[in-house]
Amino acid sequence: MANLKQTMELHDLELPEDQRTKVKHYCQILWELNKSLNLTRHTTYDKFVTRDLYDTVQLAKLIPENKEVLDVGSGGGVPGVLLAIIRPDLKVTLSESVGKKAVALGQMTEGIEVEVDVYHCRAEDLLTDFRFDYTTARAVGPLVKLGTWFAEVWPAVGKLLALKGPNWPEEKKVADEAQLLDAVNLSVASQYVTPGAEWKSYILEISSKKSR
Repeated sequence: MANLKQTMELHDLELPEDQRTKVKHYCQILWELNKSLNLTRHTTYDKFVTRDLYDTVQLAKLIPENKEVLDVGSGGGVPGVLLAIIRPDLKVTLSESVGKKAVALGQMTEGIEVEVDVYHCRAEDLLTDFRFDYTTARAVGPLVKLGTWFAEVWPAVGKLLALKGPNWPEEKKVADEAQLLDAVNLSVASQYVTPGAEWKSYILEISSKKSR
């Protein structure tokens, strides 16, 4: 079985050695916690690299230096924890509504010595008190749900980077019909082929039409 470095090289991903060491340690802690908590289905380096790490690397390319970033529904730490590792210049905040998962996030980030803030709450509640430059969302819900959650707080979201699969136009149609995207601008910020898969992944950028 290939190790992390070999798997990354296979898919043309490179990280500095210190970051790769933290990523490996993150995987070890995550997979150990996963034995008792449902945090991830990606429990091999191949699945982890081609799905979780690859997505986060693409996401990281879209965020300028020294920004404040909120990760919505962080769960097992993707992309929030990984983003904090590979982009140490960012100020990353994690939000997780499930108590056990929020505790696990604290254990992970403490174990790999990455400085992030972890909040046990729903992101929309956090956004009533805080504002961010960017917000990230991966596998937390379709656009109609994101539109519902953030309806009253879009200016505080900053630029929402939502990772989506090829069915995102159908999601947008449902959200448009519910008039949940009327107050925002939406565009495709990035698209790429997921390694080992036949479909394209997309990163949508969604931001309020109102000034912050």
